[in-house]
Amino acid sequence: MRGYGVCRTGAVALSLLALAGCMSDADDAVKVAAAKKAAKAVSPQEVRKARLAVAAKAKANELGQVPVLMYHRVVAKPDIADDRTPAQFRAELERLAQEGYVPITAAEYATGKIGIPAGKHPVVLTFDDSSPSQVTLDGMGEPAPDSAVGILLDVGRRHPGFRPVATFYVTRDMFGKARPEEQTQILTWLHERGFDLGNHTRDHLNLRGKAKKQVEKEVAAGHQVIRGRIPFDPVTLALPYGNQPNTKEWALRGSASGTRYDYGGVFLAGYTPAASPFSKDFDPLGIPRIKSQDKKGECLRFCSTAWLDWLKEHPEERYTSDGDIRTVAYPKFKAAFGAKKYAAYALPY
Repeated sequence: MRGYGVCRTGAVALSLLALAGCMSDADDAVKVAAAKKAAKAVSPQEVRKARLAVAAKAKANELGQVPVLMYHRVVAKPDIADDRTPAQFRAELERLAQEGYVPITAAEYATGKIGIPAGKHPVVLTFDDSSPSQVTLDGMGEPAPDSAVGILLDVGRRHPGFRPVATFYVTRDMFGKARPEEQTQILTWLHERGFDLGNHTRDHLNLRGKAKKQVEKEVAAGHQVIRGRIPFDPVTLALPYGNQPNTKEWALRGSASGTRYDYGGVFLAGYTPAASPFSKDFDPLGIPRIKSQDKKGECLRFCSTAWLDWLKEHPEERYTSDGDIRTVAYPKFKAAFGAKKYAAYALPY
């Protein structure tokens, strides 16, 4: 399986299989047995035909591009271009929801666990540097309304289906928390609510030009910043300043001071949409992200507003789901771009 298993309904053949797999109540044992018997009568050819019909109806293209958006601080009075105001951040999330995007985490993207409804498009929301503006909790564990998390959760409530998840790339700053207990508290809160935690190195040092031992020491220390507080190993790394070490593989896997890391993907600092993880173009050593900024100045072409406009104007280039995490669906015309690694799950229509 390319991802975790799910039960889905739709075409008759798939409905029978789903019913057999989803029902578990002892009182429905007879119904379950009947469903399993009916499912056995459905041939693999019929199941595939039903899946192809769903993929075609959704105009699925799971070899398409995925926007990975990069945020830093969300503050009322921005000091630098990377900052966004709460109003700007909310407006971008509202646009994503209205245009059929569903957030997934960086870990889900990098490992191909993209389980979103048919016809929808994945988007990855990432936050660098673990700023207090991203998540601040009151004494009862409620997020500040104008924090990034508070706004994201509110947009999720207003738009059912818009999954309020994001990936936070943590450094030693740890959302402004100094005490170990507070650091544990906030990481636990995020993890338990489905937010993803990624490594941004401990000290946010530029890794370009550093020796292998220095690179591994800094990345492993960043890994331990998270692992040392909660029982969770980050799956991805975001490079400080987007700068890769001289040997790219050093950022992906290595060890130092008894801490080993082996990541599913390493993220850069900006520029373009990212390739589908099922595409030949996917490179786990350098996954591009898009800066969240308006369409002006140097961002006329290469920041979030510009790229979201482009993807809307070129829907055939955008990742569109078939709603089935067990398959990789795409138009036959695009088959040449599929990665061999996922050939067994290919569903060209």
